[in-house]
Amino acid sequence: MRLRGSDPAGEAARPRAISARRAALPLVVLVGLGLAGCETAGSVGTVGLGVAEVTPRSKDTSVNIASLSDVVARNPRDAEAYNTRGAAYARQGDFDKAVGDFTKAVAIDPNNAAAYTNRALAYRQSGRNDLALADFNHALQANPNHAPAYLGRGNLLRVQGNLDGALSDLDQAIKLNSEGQQGAQAFHARGLIHQKRGDQPAAVTDFDNAIDRDPFAAAPYQARAQSLTAQGKYNQAIEDYNAALNVDSKNAEAWAGLGVDYEKLGNRAKAQESYNRAKTIDPDNRVAGDGLSRVGRA
Repeated sequence: MRLRGSDPAGEAARPRAISARRAALPLVVLVGLGLAGCETAGSVGTVGLGVAEVTPRSKDTSVNIASLSDVVARNPRDAEAYNTRGAAYARQGDFDKAVGDFTKAVAIDPNNAAAYTNRALAYRQSGRNDLALADFNHALQANPNHAPAYLGRGNLLRVQGNLDGALSDLDQAIKLNSEGQQGAQAFHARGLIHQKRGDQPAAVTDFDNAIDRDPFAAAPYQARAQSLTAQGKYNQAIEDYNAALNVDSKNAEAWAGLGVDYEKLGNRAKAQESYNRAKTIDPDNRVAGDGLSRVGRA
């Protein structure tokens, strides 16, 4: 599904529908470009977080944690009670407390793959990638068919430059669960590997699949635009950059990329406008700065 709309400087287009595939996912793990949220049994994905960088902080987080603490107090030997509260702490951004709860969960249930995966994601948020990798491995030892752990480990290996290992993990994640937000994240991450290796058609196919599964996430549109630009498909790339900007109008990289495509098409006015928007958001954006040196400033 493609999200198409008007210029993001005007009224933002609203996606027409969410794929019915989303309802098929009982576990949600938000794993993205080096940052991640957490999964809990029976959780429901939030619209717009298909390839999430950070789980948003809810206004009622403190109330939620208080009620979850009551559940923990009444059920001190319930691993899922700790796992659920740990996810709430992670959504609040308190990763130390999240790690503490996930640690209690795996102490109670050493075969709790979800808790190991969640602790790995919390470790990633706090920059402890070695511990994260060990926990992803523990999760897969506990449950070799736990797709979120393959997704999380694949993303970690990808950002560490182990593209072969990452591709293997992401292939397995997709094989185990190719639907919903988790499928969207796995296809997006695999697309980034194909993109880095210069296989733009394969990358575009994976980004297509990611967008079909979560049309509200900006990152796959932007990634697909980059691959389309690399193939000289500038008009299609512009559509995707506009789609990304309709989701997040403060994305300097998307504005800069939009400027590049307009410049490639010879539309200097639109290129100049896009580069200026990028520089307003991020004065240090190099692509926009270089572009303005070519097309001039307003």
